[in-house]
Amino acid sequence: MKYSFSAALRDALIATVMTAIVVTPIFSLHLERAGVRTVIAPDWSMTGWACLAIFVVQMLKPLLAGKLPRLNLPAVPQMKSGTRNVVIFVVLMMAASWPFFAGRNAVDIATLAMIYVMLGLGLNVVVGFAGLLDLGFVGFYAVGAYTYALLFHWAGWTFWEALPLAGAASALFGFVLGFPVLRLRGDYLAIVTLGFGEIIRLLLVNLTSFTGGPDGISSIPKPSVLGLPMTRTPLTEDGTTFHQFFGMEFNSMHMVIALYLMALLLAMVTLFISNRLIRMPIGRAWEALREDEIACRSLGLNPMKIKLSAFTLGAMFAGFGGAFFAARQGIVNPESFTFIESALILAIVVLGGMGSQLGVIVAAIILTVLPELAREFSEYRMLIFGLVMILMMIWRPQGLLPMKRHQVEVKS
Repeated sequence: MKYSFSAALRDALIATVMTAIVVTPIFSLHLERAGVRTVIAPDWSMTGWACLAIFVVQMLKPLLAGKLPRLNLPAVPQMKSGTRNVVIFVVLMMAASWPFFAGRNAVDIATLAMIYVMLGLGLNVVVGFAGLLDLGFVGFYAVGAYTYALLFHWAGWTFWEALPLAGAASALFGFVLGFPVLRLRGDYLAIVTLGFGEIIRLLLVNLTSFTGGPDGISSIPKPSVLGLPMTRTPLTEDGTTFHQFFGMEFNSMHMVIALYLMALLLAMVTLFISNRLIRMPIGRAWEALREDEIACRSLGLNPMKIKLSAFTLGAMFAGFGGAFFAARQGIVNPESFTFIESALILAIVVLGGMGSQLGVIVAAIILTVLPELAREFSEYRMLIFGLVMILMMIWRPQGLLPMKRHQVEVKS
């Protein structure tokens, strides 16, 4: 292809102007106090460097087209069943023993990562396996969290008593949502699910007498271990705490480790169930629906039942994650369940590879841990996050660890 200077210059100028429009409000216009007034103190250095970089890249892009190397990440090696089981066992043992040697902050971050692993695996059922774009997944997450909070607040239920009902309540909401979207697909499906997530959040804000409104519900207890609370003092006069029962000194780190192990257990249960489901006929039906709904219908499959099953099971996993989130935080409010959370969970599925369970786990850990390690760039977190996703779509659209599909080639 012949290099056209005028075309390259035109594209570079357009890209530079767009860069200036996006970058200027974020990096160049700062508010400062001048006595009793607030004034704008512009700093054009960052905008200038960004525009210069974009202009140079756009001018060189036609010359380098087709010459840049593709981002080829190593594929996951194929292992025999016995070897794979040994590797899984070793990884589990390392994950279970790691918090006993790590610091408090690291274990707390890992617990949050396990919650996002649960959510990513749940959304992977809907988006990755069934091919249904869901932008309101955080609504099911909120239902699970508020189910446990309300059951404790109004009925005094413990975490382990409320956990199954939290999953069931979210599954019910997923089943109900499935009916309005039975005939929708693509962008229309995404809009409806986005609206559902916002409806849930607004209901939580406005039902003040029931959900606490914007303040939410606080003083939610942590899960017990073997029926024993991990508190400094017993909850009742004749009760016994965890450290008293085992004759140990009280240490707040014990609760942090216990929460991590519970989150790891729930994440492994979610992985086991979803892995079994995709090997069953319902999993094959999800894949058929994802590839071609018309062909799926022509094979005698019922798309209505397939969509309902995907929404219901994905929502159930989100409910479990929401209940554990409420127990870990000790407080829930509507601000924890905004659209940004849905976008983050969807990004985990896309970044890891749609339909790839190992990819979702790796992406959930990466997107949870990296922002905590780079807190000095917290102001630019979403900007960096968006840039990474754009680069992934260009060089690795199938995700970090794409799902390997079985295929048969007929030699001619």
